[in-house]
Amino acid sequence: MDWYPLINSLRIAGISTVIVLVIGIAAAWFVIRLPRVIKGILDCVFTLPLVLPPTVVGYLLLLLLGPRRPIGAWFLEVFGIRLTMNWWSAVFATTVIIFPLMYRTARGAFEAFDRTYAQAGQTLGLSNSYIFFKIVLPCCRTGIIAGTVLSFARALGEYGATTMIAGYTPGRTATISTTVYQLWRTDNDGLAVKWVLINIAISAVVLLAINLIEGKQRRIVKKSVG
Repeated sequence: MDWYPLINSLRIAGISTVIVLVIGIAAAWFVIRLPRVIKGILDCVFTLPLVLPPTVVGYLLLLLLGPRRPIGAWFLEVFGIRLTMNWWSAVFATTVIIFPLMYRTARGAFEAFDRTYAQAGQTLGLSNSYIFFKIVLPCCRTGIIAGTVLSFARALGEYGATTMIAGYTPGRTATISTTVYQLWRTDNDGLAVKWVLINIAISAVVLLAINLIEGKQRRIVKKSVG
């Protein structure tokens, strides 16, 4: 059994999750401090990939990154790098797809944060950077961790946008999702079922982790209230 699809899927999901962890937190912290109208507009823009069909997201990425498109053509001409049909091309797709999950989860955590802690830090003369990294993030870590785990799970199972921009090449761009589809097309149901079971097992572990995190958060809230 070729384990490349699993390795590639974990690699793509891991890289894209790290990316959205950083930009999702930054975007959420930036948006919640904006005026209501601007906040609403940016919130719609950042959440849009969550409601768009993945194939539409993949098509839009192709319009930007394809070898005959502005960004893709420039990279190909200047650096000799083709931005599509490589294993790391799927990182572009999964990053866009899972960004709304991280963004909305982080935004919810920040909005639930008791700002009196930050105000107390300001009265003590602490810098905004210190308050954010040492006070805000630790207080919001449960929500952020849950968003990170959920984003990783979504990236691991992404198919539509990944297929559009990375395609399917065994040993090069194959992921679990694209492999299952190709095995089904070739009537190799036995191997397809094995990959499905592997994906289900990973997803179950991820969901269990999310439930444990949420349970821990509820216990913390009960203790603080009690």
